[in-house]
Amino acid sequence: MNTRMIFLEELNRLRHDILAMATRVEENIGKALAALRANNAELAKEVRADDAVVDAMQLKIEDEAAIVIATQQPVARDLRELVSIFKLTSSIERIGDHAVHLARAAIKLSKAGDSPFRAQEHLERMAETGKEMLRAAISAYLTHDAQAAREAAAMDTKIDEEHKALTEEILKLMKKHPDLVKGALQILHTSNQLERLGDHITNICEAIIYMTDGRHEELNE
Repeated sequence: MNTRMIFLEELNRLRHDILAMATRVEENIGKALAALRANNAELAKEVRADDAVVDAMQLKIEDEAAIVIATQQPVARDLRELVSIFKLTSSIERIGDHAVHLARAAIKLSKAGDSPFRAQEHLERMAETGKEMLRAAISAYLTHDAQAAREAAAMDTKIDEEHKALTEEILKLMKKHPDLVKGALQILHTSNQLERLGDHITNICEAIIYMTDGRHEELNE
């Protein structure tokens, strides 16, 4: 087997591992979302426990990418992809952290019981859009499709709109229910975390554009 074939096999293995990592994080977002909807503390705990697995996957991918760079000495587009892998894994790991935060919020909100802050629908839509964005971004990476990456990043507008609407509603209701400020701040913090989730997926999309086109492009400014 020639050197190029060996390199392509190693690169394909890295792509497969990134897909596996992203899929795991997407599943964790789904579990956290289900925990929020059903007040399921046990499901939320599963997400928290799985975070260590995601962290280990990141380290494994980055170690293997570094070895490929050192031993294969890739150039041009191949090198851009290998460099971009570090940004992808870092962003996916951070997205996983936000899934954990949503799981923690699900536990806290379930303990709080009924609340005048009707925030759950906003949080659910933000998380659902985040799942869709992540899936689209990883698909764009695997197909090396810069336009698909731009389209995935554009979905962040939906998350931003939900975050803005939720923030406005919470601030208004806080004035009517000053005794529930602590719960309101918890909801706002969770919304902030989900808004950042969208930003990390946008970072993935920017890395894909760099990988495919060799230029830096700021998305969703």
